[in-house]
Amino acid sequence: MQKKLADFAAGLGLALTEKSVILLLRYADLVWQKKDTLNLTSVSNEQEIITRHICDGLAGAAWVARQVGERTDFTLADAGSGAGYIGLSIAIALPQVQVHLIESLQRRSMFLQWVVMKLGLKNVVVENIRLGQNTTTQFDVVTERAMGQLTDILPVLAAAVKPGGQVAAYQSALGAVGEADLAASNMSADDPFCYTLPNEKKERYITVFKK
Repeated sequence: MQKKLADFAAGLGLALTEKSVILLLRYADLVWQKKDTLNLTSVSNEQEIITRHICDGLAGAAWVARQVGERTDFTLADAGSGAGYIGLSIAIALPQVQVHLIESLQRRSMFLQWVVMKLGLKNVVVENIRLGQNTTTQFDVVTERAMGQLTDILPVLAAAVKPGGQVAAYQSALGAVGEADLAASNMSADDPFCYTLPNEKKERYITVFKK
């Protein structure tokens, strides 16, 4: 699986270090250990955690890497982080990015904290809150996957983005957000990021909106 992960990332233009690959595989093992007790995923084997979920996160990391450039102060919030598939994968692949995992469910926040401790990640903060709740912090990028209808949550995501920052939302199809919704959130559509997961032919999308 080490080669499969590295090759998938390389195909997206993302170079993973050996350390990052090892950490990603350890992360998959931690998810597998807790998947039933915390209802983290319905996959039938550990390999699927990697090919379906962590590779999804690496697609996000490939896009984020293009936004980071040479910066050392880049911040990212993963809204509704859940098991951390997007935020933790990005944090492991891009250790120069400060990642905030925003998760409102306490038991999943505790799982995220446990993973961060087990993997020794220094660039991750876990926040047991809803995005926008009791905080005015803004980020360079806010990511989301499966939080709900994008038209409903875009205003909340947009409020957490710095001026000039971006929202990156995982979607199965393009065009879910109209001009009126964008205007109401003070956002504009940017170029989407398209990719396919290992063992799949269906194209997936990260839709991008800029403030």
